[in-house]
Amino acid sequence: MSEDRPSSDPGDKTWIEKIAHIFSSEPKSRDDLSELLSIAQHNEVIDGEAYQIIDGALKVADMQVREIMIPRTQMTVIKAQQSLVDILPIIIKTAHSRYPVIGETTDEIQGVLLAKDLLPQILAKDPESFVISDILRKATIVPESKRLNVLLREFRETRNHMAIVIDEYGGVAGLITIEDVLEQIVGEIEDEHDVEPDTFIKKLPDGEYIVKALTPIDDFNETFKTNFSDEEFDTIGGIILQQFGHLPRRNEEAVIDGFHFKVINADNRQVHTLRMSMPNSGET
Repeated sequence: MSEDRPSSDPGDKTWIEKIAHIFSSEPKSRDDLSELLSIAQHNEVIDGEAYQIIDGALKVADMQVREIMIPRTQMTVIKAQQSLVDILPIIIKTAHSRYPVIGETTDEIQGVLLAKDLLPQILAKDPESFVISDILRKATIVPESKRLNVLLREFRETRNHMAIVIDEYGGVAGLITIEDVLEQIVGEIEDEHDVEPDTFIKKLPDGEYIVKALTPIDDFNETFKTNFSDEEFDTIGGIILQQFGHLPRRNEEAVIDGFHFKVINADNRQVHTLRMSMPNSGET
């Protein structure tokens, strides 16, 4: 009588055997670890979200600041000579919490302005006495080549949330925030610009709109009485990508038929959220 024997084909190994093999062999490589995680996720030992976070953390160790920074041309900066009256509209429009403050040029970084530090200034009896240098925080400077895992550790240790990125010649190349790094690990982080899960379009108090890139073109046309074609694309994000001609980064802007779109959330795979203002005519 013949006996049933385990197959000698490596491809027939059970996931438990594969895990045992990975932990019994030396040296253990990152590929081995990735295989282990993939097997564990496939067999529901860990869920998909946990797998994505661990996988994202592994990838961050190989990534450099230059790969995800907001480039110099897309930075929102405050000029040191601007008055409080000049600064407030910029902060209201962009809704960031931190801003690089520059001198005559972008390469002259004088510090970082926290929006919350302006509150006492707004309530001051004499706004004209406002001097921005009195409330600036020291800017953290990092090279383009710094690895993201190292930067994340430094952010945690120093409790800084933003760093100015410089190139090999000492010029400003862009900026990066702790949120940018974390999103590479956990995915998009929700903020005040996010739309409710069951909706695609959200109107803001200032009259502008937050639009999900996955908004069906038919829904967009119905809401704004437009006539964007759905022959080539199903979503408004497809039209945006066509307009840019490349995968845009956060803060890149485009105008289509008078509608002004600004990328609010995006990663290295797709655009997620857009901020949109209506044509100047106010027609919908």
